[in-house]
Amino acid sequence: MRMNGAQAVLESLKKEGVDLVFGYPGGVVLKLYDEIYKMKFPNILTGHEQGAVHAADGYARATGKVGVVIATSGPGAANLITGIATANMDSVPLVCITGQVASHAIGKDSFQEVDVCGITAPITKHNYLVKDVEELPRVIREAFFIARTGRPAPVCIDIAANVFNTEFDFEYPEEINLRGYTGENTGDESSIDAVVEAVEKADYPLIFAGGGVVISETSNVLREILDRLGCPCTSTLMGLGSIEPEREGYLGFAGMHGSYGSNMAIQNCDLLICVGMRFSDRVTGKVADFAPNAKIVHFEIDPAEVNKNVQVDYKVLGDLKWSLPIFRDKLNASATDFAKKFNSWRAYSVEIGNKHPFSYKPDGDVIKPGALISKISDLCDANTIAVTDVGQHQMWAAQFFKTQAPRQFLTSGGLGTMGFGLPAAMGAKLACPEKNVVLFTGDGSIMMNIQELATIADHDIDVKVVIVHNNILGMVGQWQRLFYNHHYSASELNLKRDFIKIAEAMGVRGYRLTKAEELEDKLPEILFSKGAAVIDVIVPQDENVLPMVPGGKRLDQMVLN
Repeated sequence: MRMNGAQAVLESLKKEGVDLVFGYPGGVVLKLYDEIYKMKFPNILTGHEQGAVHAADGYARATGKVGVVIATSGPGAANLITGIATANMDSVPLVCITGQVASHAIGKDSFQEVDVCGITAPITKHNYLVKDVEELPRVIREAFFIARTGRPAPVCIDIAANVFNTEFDFEYPEEINLRGYTGENTGDESSIDAVVEAVEKADYPLIFAGGGVVISETSNVLREILDRLGCPCTSTLMGLGSIEPEREGYLGFAGMHGSYGSNMAIQNCDLLICVGMRFSDRVTGKVADFAPNAKIVHFEIDPAEVNKNVQVDYKVLGDLKWSLPIFRDKLNASATDFAKKFNSWRAYSVEIGNKHPFSYKPDGDVIKPGALISKISDLCDANTIAVTDVGQHQMWAAQFFKTQAPRQFLTSGGLGTMGFGLPAAMGAKLACPEKNVVLFTGDGSIMMNIQELATIADHDIDVKVVIVHNNILGMVGQWQRLFYNHHYSASELNLKRDFIKIAEAMGVRGYRLTKAEELEDKLPEILFSKGAAVIDVIVPQDENVLPMVPGGKRLDQMVLN
C-alpha cells in the first residue's frame, strides 16, 4: 500500500493495537499531526510534553499495554526526558516518537535540533534514529516488541522530518529478527529445585514481592504459593497490590517508611524469598546488615540485577511467568506440611507487627493525613486506582490506602518524580474509564504539572485530585526537622496560592476541607460526584511520616514516634 511516512506511523500504531496517543505538536511533526487529523486518530493534547509522557506512563501502568507519546524536535523531545527516565526506572513499557530535523540538517546545530538518541541512551531500553522511510515499519515493529517483552522499558524512535513526507510501499513486518534478543526468558529449572529444598529446610521464611510480580501478571500465582506455604509476606512499594492487604501474614510494605512488622521480619527471617525486586536502597537500609540471618533467594528476569546491590544465595533467572508456576507446582508436590511448620512463625511476625501498626494521633478538629487517606480507602471500591505524586503524601498513601489488586497503586518509585501524579492519573482514567481514579498529591508536587488540570477539563476526565496541603515540601521539611535542626531552607511554600481558584480557572470544580468532621460530612459526596474535582485538604505542617529508617541505618533501627 502506497503511503507517506506519517501515515505509516499511524498505520503501524494501529497494527500494534494502539488506541490512544498523548502528545504535543511542533514544526517537524506537523505532517504527522496532519495525518492524525485526517485519520481521526485518538490523540490527547496535553499542556506540556512532560505531562504527555507521564500520561502515557500512567496508561501503561494501569493496563500493561505500551504507552505512546509524541513530541516534536528539540525542546519538545527534551521535555520528555524526565518522564522517560521515570518509566525506565520502574520498568514501564513506552514507545516515544520524537521528530528530528531533516536528514541533511542533522549534526549542524539546526533550529530545534538535539541529539535525542544520545540523550536518551542511558534511560531507554533501546532507541532509533530513522532517516530512511523504508526502515520505518521495521523499526516501529521492533520498538513495540522490545518495549513490552523481557523487562519492559521505554524505547525512543527519533524520526527525521523528511521521513514523514516521503512516500513508499508500506508493508508491516510479521516477523522480528533481532540479533541476540528473542524476548524469551526461561531459565534453569534446577535452580528452582534448589529453592524448594531451601524452603523445606527453613524455619522462618519470608516472601518479599516486588514490582516484577505486578508487571508479569503473576500475582495470582504468588498468592497460591502463599496459600501453600502459610508463611509471612511483605512487598516493596512497587509491589503493592500483588498481595491482598487482608491476607493473614501480610505485614505491609517494607523499607524506609515501611511497616515495623515487615522490617523486623526481614531482619529475623532465615530464608528471604525475593520475587521480582531490585533491592533498592529505600528497601534495604544499610546493605551490609540487610537480612543478616537469612539465606536470600532472588527470582529475577534481568541478570544485571542479580548480586548488584545485595549478594544472594540462590538465583532463579527468568520471567516470573515461567518460574513462579514451576515453583508453585514443586511446592505442591513436596511432602512437607508447610502451613503447619510455619504457622507459629507467621503468628509471631503478625504479633510483632501489631505492636507498631501504621497509625496517626487524632488532634481535635485537625485533619491528619492518615485519617484522610484511610477514609478515602474505606469509601472507595476494590477497583479504585490510587495514583500518587512523590513525598510524604506518597508514603501516607502507601501506608493507609488498601490496594486490593495489581496495577491499582501507581507511583514513581525509582526516580521519585514530583509532577508524575496528575498526568499519570489522567492516563490511568483514560485507560480504565470504568474505574474510579484518585490522585494523592502534595501542594509542592501538584505545581509541577498543574497545567494538566486544563487537559482534564477539556476532555472531561473524571479524576479526583486530593491535595495533602501542608504549606511545605513535606519530605524535605521532615528531613530538615529531624536532621538539620529545623532549618527549613527553601522548603516552606507560599501561603498565597489558592488551589480552588486555580482549579476553577482551568474548568475543574474545587473544594477545601479544613476540619476533621468534614471527612464525614463533605468528603463522600465530593468523592462520588460526577466529573473531575480538586479537593484541597489542609493538614498540619509538622506531621512526620513514621516509621522511618534514617539513611545508613539498619531496617530494625526505625524511628517510631
